[in-house]
Amino acid sequence: MKCLVLAALVCALIPGVHCVAETVEWCYDAPACNDTTWAVTFPAFCNGTRQSPINIVSASAKPNSNLTAFTFQNYNNKSALQLIQNTHHTVRVSLGSGVNISGGDLSESYDSLQFHLHWGNGSSVPGSEHTVDGKRFPMELHIVNTKSRYNGNTTLASEDPNGIAAFGFLIEVMPGNATGQPEAWRNLTSYLTNITNSGDSVSMAPGISLDDLLVGVNRTKYYRYLGSLTTPDCNEAVVWTVFKDSIKVSKDLIDLFSTTVHVSNSSSPFMINTYRSIQPAQQVTTQPSSSSSAFTTCYSLVLMSLGLALALGWN
Repeated sequence: MKCLVLAALVCALIPGVHCVAETVEWCYDAPACNDTTWAVTFPAFCNGTRQSPINIVSASAKPNSNLTAFTFQNYNNKSALQLIQNTHHTVRVSLGSGVNISGGDLSESYDSLQFHLHWGNGSSVPGSEHTVDGKRFPMELHIVNTKSRYNGNTTLASEDPNGIAAFGFLIEVMPGNATGQPEAWRNLTSYLTNITNSGDSVSMAPGISLDDLLVGVNRTKYYRYLGSLTTPDCNEAVVWTVFKDSIKVSKDLIDLFSTTVHVSNSSSPFMINTYRSIQPAQQVTTQPSSSSSAFTTCYSLVLMSLGLALALGWN
C-alpha cells in the first residue's frame, strides 16, 4: 500500500475544531511506513513506555473495587451517529454533541466524539488490536472520549495523561448461520458502499444508537489499564477500558469491511489488517471476582468472631 501524507495524531483519529495538524506519513502494511517503523518515525510517543494495544492476561489482572458501573448519556439516541467516513486507515463515525460517559473510576465526565473500527482480512483472519489471553478477535470497535472540560479541544486532551478515555469492544462471529445480524450492524454496514474511496463521507440517517451497536455486552465488566493511542503519534494519554463481553456480529457483515472499502480509490487494494502489533505489557486491573469478594467477606467474619470470642474470654 502506498503511504500517503495525512494529518497526524488526533487530527486523523478524532474530529475536533481545535485540532492542529502536521503532515506525516504512516500506514499499516507498506515496508517503509508500517507499525514496525512508527517508533523511529514518531519517537516522541510511539517509542514510549505505556503503548497500546496489549495482550490482556485475564489471570494477571489485579482486582480493583473502584471499577464501578459507567453512566452512559445519550447512548440510546438514534440520531447521535451523524457522519461515516473512510479515513484511509479505518471507517470512522462522528457523534453529535451531548453524548458522554462518567463513572467507572474515571476522574470526571468525558465527551464521546467518535468511534472507529479495526479489522483483519475477513472473519477468518482476525484483526482486533487488543488480544485476551493471546486470542485475537475478528474486529474491534473503539469509542473515543475526551474530558468534557476540554470542550472538544483534542490537542489539550492528548497532552493530558488521562485526557482520553477509549472504550474497546471486541467483535466476534455470531454463533450459527445467521446473516445480516444484528439489525443495527446491518444498517451500519449498508453505508460502506458509499465510502469505498479514501476521504469519502456520508451523513447518516437517524435509526442507530450506540446502545444498538453494543447489544449483548455487559458494560459493568471490563479491564482497565493506562496506555496510548494506537496510531501515530501514539500519544500516551489514554485510559483504556476493554470490555470482557464481545459484540456478536454475523460473518457476512464482518466480511464487508475488508471487501468494500479501499485504502485509496477503486483501483487500490481493499483496506485490510488495520491494527497495530501488540506492545509490551502494562498493569491491568478489573472488578474483583465474586469468589474473591466472598472470601474477603468470610475472612472478615472470621476475624470478627475471633475478636468477639477473645473479648468474652477476657471477661
